[in-house]
Amino acid sequence: MVKRIGVLALQGDFAEHKTALERAGAEAVEVKLPRQLGGLDGLIIPGGESTTLRKLIDLYGLMEPLRAFSRKRPTWGTCAGAIMLAKEVIGQEAHLGIMDIKVQRNAFGRQINSFVTKLNIEGQSYSAVFIRAPLIVSVGSGVKVLATLDDGRIVAAQQGHLLATSFHPELTDDLGFHRRFLNMIGSYDYAQS
Repeated sequence: MVKRIGVLALQGDFAEHKTALERAGAEAVEVKLPRQLGGLDGLIIPGGESTTLRKLIDLYGLMEPLRAFSRKRPTWGTCAGAIMLAKEVIGQEAHLGIMDIKVQRNAFGRQINSFVTKLNIEGQSYSAVFIRAPLIVSVGSGVKVLATLDDGRIVAAQQGHLLATSFHPELTDDLGFHRRFLNMIGSYDYAQS
């Protein structure tokens, strides 16, 4: 059965996530209003600018619906999306605050400091694009670290049905992480929710 995945389409690189999901065999649905969360198997909160994203989420009345959805359904935050999921954001108030991670915004510097690297995640190699990326500074006891840079800094983590990546897999031709998310949804026990 084809999975229906929402992509929060207020700002940022949602179009690239939609394309990657469709290439990976899912149905991708743009989410701009609370009612569009109904009937989704999962949700991606894409990269962009977290402050702008927060303003638009508030403007469209999406904060509580997103929080309720993400507590029960698989949700993946990439870059700014990871900031949105985090329980703690250094130097500012948390947004959705549902994933037990602490993040630091723009931890790798400005856009000019962007870079691409390969990450090894459970024996799989993934292309990772970092653009003004956050860093996952620490994780709670129920959070599994999925990927670190060579120096040990955390850039991907999973807490049950929640996934956070500092990087942008949607900006490469590598569908590995999108397939990983779809497989995660396939193995998620909805009886828990």
